[in-house]
Amino acid sequence: MSRPVPYRRAIVAALCAACVARGGAALAQSTGGDAAHGRVLGVAHIGRMVSDLDASLRFYEALGFERDASVDSSWQGDAALNRLYGIKHARRRVARMLVNSSVSGQPFALYLWELKGIRRRNLAGYVPWEPGASHFGLVVPAAATWAQLRERGQLRARSWGSELIPLPGQTQGALAYITDPDGLDIEIIDHQLVRPARLPGLDHLGLIVLDSDKARAFYGDLLGGRLQTSAAPWMSGDFTDAVVGGHGNVLRFYNEAFAEVNAPASTMNLELVEFQNRKKPVETYGIADISVGYVALQVEGLDALLARAKAAGARVVSTRGIVTLRDGSRAVLIRDPDVGGFIELFERPRS
Repeated sequence: MSRPVPYRRAIVAALCAACVARGGAALAQSTGGDAAHGRVLGVAHIGRMVSDLDASLRFYEALGFERDASVDSSWQGDAALNRLYGIKHARRRVARMLVNSSVSGQPFALYLWELKGIRRRNLAGYVPWEPGASHFGLVVPAAATWAQLRERGQLRARSWGSELIPLPGQTQGALAYITDPDGLDIEIIDHQLVRPARLPGLDHLGLIVLDSDKARAFYGDLLGGRLQTSAAPWMSGDFTDAVVGGHGNVLRFYNEAFAEVNAPASTMNLELVEFQNRKKPVETYGIADISVGYVALQVEGLDALLARAKAAGARVVSTRGIVTLRDGSRAVLIRDPDVGGFIELFERPRS
């Protein structure tokens, strides 16, 4: 439907986080407070829990992700990882998938985890406005990518009519939500809206929140994300509904920018999405469950930052707190105080 140009610009800026101006080196130096109190250095990678690693690999490779061949994807036991996730007796296999950041052009990693030996719930049937659901935005030649996924039988579209949705007042499809084989959301963004260094490009991370004030206090004030704009008008209408496949949604967005670990002069937005009319208790879910995602932040002063996070209401998942991993890093998995979103905080060993 046709809307005035100012409306069109506002909605594109909200749905396409890369359209918002982003900070650089100054953010990398100031994120999360000083080192003595613990601070976030930047967002390092994201992870997703899958049911069938081989099926997930085929899907993400079709999207343009490249598999890191140096990572052993055979079944292994990993006591440290089990402690990090607060589980017991699980075996795992993992793939490290790489795609460029659309902001910096540097590689950004997605870890895909398949677990066995423990009970796992399959949460694949959730709706995209489910509190606690996560997504990421991917910039691609949208029409070509859409056609390729459809031809391969890999297109799982949430959007109205399983089609790309044009911006208001336009005719060419530009945005739409799809899911991976386990129902985890990906926002497809046409490259003509955002021009990354190389395609495909990871544009932003996203989390569905219940209380945007509480979420911004945690991800912004505590973890050091820099709020890109405080203006977040409630939006509704056919366009926003069509993109996610809903009806009657009323939503708003806040973008918290974090430095990229691989490119500290660039930032990656964490998009906090609040649905005004979709308030419901958060469904119980655990880190090992299928269709769960997490964000990993590299930090300095982990002990102090963890203490502050706990005081702010974060819940610790890891068995006995901070865990030393195989590579010598110290890490802990926590849940945010709003929807229980999973965040891995890790600190590299000092050289």
